[in-house]
Amino acid sequence: MAENPALATPTDLNRNDTKSVADALNSALADCFTLYFKTKNFHWHVSGPHFRDYHLLLDDQAAQILGVTDAIAERVRKTGNTTLRSIGDIARRQTISDNDAEFVAPGDMLAELRDDNLKLVESFRAVKDAAEEAKDNATSGIVDEWTDHAEERAWFLFEASRKG
Repeated sequence: MAENPALATPTDLNRNDTKSVADALNSALADCFTLYFKTKNFHWHVSGPHFRDYHLLLDDQAAQILGVTDAIAERVRKTGNTTLRSIGDIARRQTISDNDAEFVAPGDMLAELRDDNLKLVESFRAVKDAAEEAKDNATSGIVDEWTDHAEERAWFLFEASRKG
């Protein structure tokens, strides 16, 4: 729940229930920002014979991931709660690991991002469960699209990494 009365958004949903939805949304949001930055990192540092294809794929995926962040944060606010405020806040909530390696082989990049997108799907499923428990129909409905996009990204990364 928003502690500052100026941030108290009116809602007919139970405040305790929306707190669990907001926590799940904020965790998913932290994972989105982590995945966005990792995807951009790999986009900037990809090399090899498939450079152009991977470079463009990762840029498209990063844009899609960043595009969902505002919708997630606004859903948190619509439930009467507050959302992430800093890189530190993201770091405390993220479940997707950073990758600070100086070099990552292109195939390893695709595999790691595939697995990370599937981990993001898990975060979205936790949001779905919390939303349904809270009878938050709007969050429950919108998270389906986010889940579908993450599954599609994982599929594309899988197919792009196949040999032969």
